[in-house]
Amino acid sequence: MRGITKRFPGVLANDNISLDLRKREIHALLGENGAGKSTLMNILYGLYQPDSGEIFLNGQSVKISNPRTAIDHGIGMVHQHFMLVPTLSVVENVTLGREEGGAFMNLRAPADRIRAISAQYGIAVDPTALVSDLSVGQQQRVEIIKTLYRNADVLVLDEPTAVLTPIEVDELFVTLRSLVAQGKSIVFITHKLREVLALANRITVLRQGRVVGHTTPGEADTARLASMMVGRSVILKVDKKPVSIGEDVEPVLAVRDLHVLSERGTMAVDHVSFAVRPGEIVGIAGVEGNGQSELVDAITGLRKREGGIVLVGGVQMTNQVPIDVIRKGGAHVPEDRHKYGLVLPFAISHNLILSTFSDPPYTSGVSLDEPAIDEHARELITRFDVRTPGEHTRASALSGGNQQKVVVAREFSRPNKLLVAAQPTRGVDVGSIEFIHNQIVAQRDSGVGVLLVSAELDEIMALSDRIFVMFKGKLVGEMAAADATREQVGLWMMGSTANKQVA
Repeated sequence: MRGITKRFPGVLANDNISLDLRKREIHALLGENGAGKSTLMNILYGLYQPDSGEIFLNGQSVKISNPRTAIDHGIGMVHQHFMLVPTLSVVENVTLGREEGGAFMNLRAPADRIRAISAQYGIAVDPTALVSDLSVGQQQRVEIIKTLYRNADVLVLDEPTAVLTPIEVDELFVTLRSLVAQGKSIVFITHKLREVLALANRITVLRQGRVVGHTTPGEADTARLASMMVGRSVILKVDKKPVSIGEDVEPVLAVRDLHVLSERGTMAVDHVSFAVRPGEIVGIAGVEGNGQSELVDAITGLRKREGGIVLVGGVQMTNQVPIDVIRKGGAHVPEDRHKYGLVLPFAISHNLILSTFSDPPYTSGVSLDEPAIDEHARELITRFDVRTPGEHTRASALSGGNQQKVVVAREFSRPNKLLVAAQPTRGVDVGSIEFIHNQIVAQRDSGVGVLLVSAELDEIMALSDRIFVMFKGKLVGEMAAADATREQVGLWMMGSTANKQVA
């Protein structure tokens, strides 16, 4: 890619960017949220057209007018948010848009080819399985197989590990190394610096739409990469003071004998009890899919409980809905910002008052007070460093990390008693992670009780005062964070009950 420039209203997303990818290499593309990484790759994949610049494949200038053209040129892309139809099978998703035979298409041959691809590259997937029945890691394998089924030689992976467990990340890396060994070339977009150093052959860093440097894992470390991305030194270690809270302090959240069913009617939260007291961070670690999502949903009013008690601020919440939790001083950063955190077609200003739109000063009679809403939005945009042309920009136009900042700004700016933060830094860059972590600690230091649910073990261990581990719907371990080790927490995450301390 040579001299690629792309403008959107009020934003210069790509400013004369040049990037080259060699055969049999993994080229990592780093940058803050909004640095222009996804825009650049969307141009390569034909989703956007550049305002200027050229793309060359094997030395020949090509015009990629749409994704089908990109696929015909051997370019495949796995997006951060998977493009799969949950109600269809793996083979139906893989062949979608490339069907042969119309309504009477025979899926046996495509299924056999998928099995052959799986065997060749070590990507185990059942072609007949429904996508809705697959784990997130398995769904990502389906996305990769989709590109290989279409004979892609160049694969673009946009934040491929954002929703994966540590075990699934290791499995993905084995797959990517196998792909490269067999002649494929990969552009790897990520915010996770350790992954870059472990996987990439070369690294290009973008900042504010421009290339600010190239390096290799042998020449760089996490501190240097973070500094290149953000333009300043980044403190990668969370700075927090230890706390000691007596057992007699009334908790802001008490969960007693809670049991919750999954969407399939199976026991997702199996008679769980714990408490969060003011001024502490209680972390819940675990491989995703072990009941953490259902636990958070039940606490925040998004899911019905089958039994048990939830108390917020000492008040029992019976068949509550989210607004009831909010009125008791609860705040919620949901794991799925698109589904539960934002109204994407709404302006940033309106997303920032979703929890308080009926409160003064945002209402005037029966109408919204737009000047007051705009002033509030401008203040939070500045305070939480949301990168946007203005407060009237739609949430859908923001990068994933800046969307997350909008959610954090809304939830953290209220006078809270309880903060439930589920995957709070998923898909955000290192500078934003530093900022969000500091904000969580500031909430705790101001007396807020924080329930932190994260699949990132480093995040749990860095932020928490106490750590629980959830496995198959149960709490299988509890430990003071100061005494925790990665080895012990890792064993609990795998289901071991050695040194179990949960009452």
